[in-house]
Amino acid sequence: MSRHTSWRVGGPADRLYIPADLEDLAAFLASLPPQEPLAWVGLGSNLLVRDGGVRGTVVMTSGALSKLDLIGEALVRAEAGVASAKVARFCVDQGLTGAEFLAGIPGTVGGALAMNAGAFGGETWNIVAAVETIDHRGALRVRPPADYRIGYRALSGPAGEWFVAGHFRLRAGDAAHGKTLIKSLLARRGASQPTQLPNAGSVFKNPQGDFAARLIETAGLKGACVGRACVSELHANFIVNNGGATAADIERLIARVQAEVEKRHGIKLEPEVRVIGEKD
Repeated sequence: MSRHTSWRVGGPADRLYIPADLEDLAAFLASLPPQEPLAWVGLGSNLLVRDGGVRGTVVMTSGALSKLDLIGEALVRAEAGVASAKVARFCVDQGLTGAEFLAGIPGTVGGALAMNAGAFGGETWNIVAAVETIDHRGALRVRPPADYRIGYRALSGPAGEWFVAGHFRLRAGDAAHGKTLIKSLLARRGASQPTQLPNAGSVFKNPQGDFAARLIETAGLKGACVGRACVSELHANFIVNNGGATAADIERLIARVQAEVEKRHGIKLEPEVRVIGEKD
């Protein structure tokens, strides 16, 4: 899985499945035993796969569930494997505004929906009009936002379903202004985040009224390393793989940061990244 995660770590999966399209995915899921474990992966950001790998089947949506269309006035449908940044650019090209913040999210639509991803003050579910889901039997549904409890970097809803597409409600806007805004947001991201090294985005959620990066930095942890995994010198809420890091290195560093921030500030940082798989 190290080839499929932005941290470039992770052991082997028992099976890796890349659907041809939504219909192929539905048929595949219907063919599986009901108890088959499933892990869904897009671009592999915001994800730590442990060194022992993943039991069951990994479903890769990136490059597979890739349809992106204007389906109504100011309404865009994007399948789960579409990169969030691509949605931002598409909306601007259609003369629509409200999705520019998605350019700063280094993942796919499926992951953005699953965790209510956000950047630059925007959050995914603020623009969701509806979602399409699939269950273990391959049954497809369309659900309104009212079917979900939406929080900061958190979402809960009907069990046993996975997102396969989102419908985003936007507003008419000026395309030139939107392109300028996206360019500005990406410049800010490049200047403040370690985009040149393997990372998974922000590691910890911001505590209410504070910033995880500030807490980590003031605890003296910028540059702290476990093995080849280090807290970024550029942005303290990022952990980078300096080459040859293992998932165990990253997981131990996450635990060290949590322990030292709690000791210094009395705040237990909650990870934003999802951890799956088995330890070696």
